[in-house]
Amino acid sequence: MPLEAVEARRLYRQVADQLRSLIDSGEYAVGSRLPTERELAEQLKVSRPTVREALIALEVEGRLRIRVGSGIYVIEPAASAAPAAASVIEGPFELLRAREFLESAIAEQAARVATRDDIARIDASLLAMEQVEHPGEASMVHDRAFHVAIAGSLGNAVLVRVVGELFDQRLNPYFAQLAHYFENPGTWRTALDEHRAVREAIAAHDPDAAREAMRAHLARSQERFAQNFGAENAAGSSPGRSRAARAPAKPATPKRPAKKRAGSGRARQR
Repeated sequence: MPLEAVEARRLYRQVADQLRSLIDSGEYAVGSRLPTERELAEQLKVSRPTVREALIALEVEGRLRIRVGSGIYVIEPAASAAPAAASVIEGPFELLRAREFLESAIAEQAARVATRDDIARIDASLLAMEQVEHPGEASMVHDRAFHVAIAGSLGNAVLVRVVGELFDQRLNPYFAQLAHYFENPGTWRTALDEHRAVREAIAAHDPDAAREAMRAHLARSQERFAQNFGAENAAGSSPGRSRAARAPAKPATPKRPAKKRAGSGRARQR
């Protein structure tokens, strides 16, 4: 019997697969609300960013709908709904963590070696970023140019390519869906300020400040994408829960919130 390649599934895919199985088995019926991100993270013993990546993946597949301020709901899948080619899609937080590690080191070295021409290219991308609206395709083009210009100052074509390819993963469907919820003109202005701090540190030839400015920028990007969907205080049990959902949850699978007893007072705050 021929051996098959063993795939190390990403953690967020394991969470998505488990949630999908619970939906398919009727544990969470169409129209029902899932536990909050915090509850799922606690029950699965994973981070909230991992849970968020899993929820975004299932939303892209057409299995869930995230309603900001209300909750995460199971929806009737379209006839064409099927898991995406997830083995080649990195999670948004996974990508941002990789960029934080790599581009902080690049910015540090750029502060040591950047020439006037390098700074001019960085400035040109910043000026272009200031003149476009966000979100939009043009803003992404100029944002990419900024990060690539910094990498370019090191004179290493491999680093330029890697930085560009990592940035281009923002176009994958999971990253795009997450950005849909949290990117707006206000976050763009904040990001611009963070970019300027990186530029100033590089122009001042201050490696420590450049490394920290880039690290802070990409860490804050993760924080922006991790903002609450606004459903942490959604009340009580989910509507439309099936009979199966009332059974005790199996080990290592998310358990639904405890029901509110008849006649009891206010529902427990999450």
